[in-house]
Amino acid sequence: MSTSQATRRVLLVVNPRSRQARDAFGSVVTALADAGVEVVLTDSNRDGLLEADASMASADLLTVPADDHAADGADVVVVLGGDGTVLRAAEFARHSGTPLFGVNLGHVGFLAEAEPEDLSAVVDAIVHRRWVAEERMTLDVRVLVAGRQIDATWALNEIAIEKRFRKRMIDVLVEVDGRPLSRWACDGVLCATPTGSTAYAFSAGGPVVWPEVSAMLVVPLSAHALFARPLVVSPRSVVAFELDEYSEAVMSADGRRTVELCGGCRIEVRQHLQPVRFARLAPAPFTDRLVAKFALPIEGWRGRRAEDG
Repeated sequence: MSTSQATRRVLLVVNPRSRQARDAFGSVVTALADAGVEVVLTDSNRDGLLEADASMASADLLTVPADDHAADGADVVVVLGGDGTVLRAAEFARHSGTPLFGVNLGHVGFLAEAEPEDLSAVVDAIVHRRWVAEERMTLDVRVLVAGRQIDATWALNEIAIEKRFRKRMIDVLVEVDGRPLSRWACDGVLCATPTGSTAYAFSAGGPVVWPEVSAMLVVPLSAHALFARPLVVSPRSVVAFELDEYSEAVMSADGRRTVELCGGCRIEVRQHLQPVRFARLAPAPFTDRLVAKFALPIEGWRGRRAEDG
């Protein structure tokens, strides 16, 4: 990417509940401002920061409404927080296609590009426009009753259809490309992207899918059925879930946007035309990220190293 023109505007998204994120906020704003970069916050994020720490008031920072257009006009969205904060920032960035630059100030931070010690490198990359953009597929989700669409949403990680009451399972008929596949009495079912394969779907026993693989995952939750294994489906497919008339459930998208589901609902999931873009400091193997985030044991590896040529 060209370094001849400095970034003019950055949308900063901060987890106000994290002391580490609030501490990093000041240094990031100062470094970017000194480089002539305009920093903006969403109005709700600024309110949250002030509520957590009244000393964080800054009359110099512009604010924008916390909606789908929050990142319009920004070159990049910088996220200070964990994966939940990145998912919130994705709601602001997806519409404009603005890339997300995540700094992990949470726990696992699988969606983040950098760790706290890399913060200066992130600022330098933003100032000099040195980053690599990476696209991640998203899901288009529609809820229908009697053939009429009553709601719609999207997801970067996954949608989770789960029983509303603890003591009562739900009955779900799974359909792929217009053909019935199986019926599950279960606690719920997930439909995930490769990005979400290391999130809820992973905890539920689903496979890890490399981000460059285009696919949708279907993962049942505690299903009482002989055929109830995780499925990997073509991104060109349409996956549908039909609830029987007695099932009461709730659907959540990325754990953030919820839809109440009644008996007889049909939920259709397909690849969304609008991806989410991430900014990376440099191209890096997903295998290395997997090993680092999950602290996987690799001692004794005798494979070919990069320095060996």
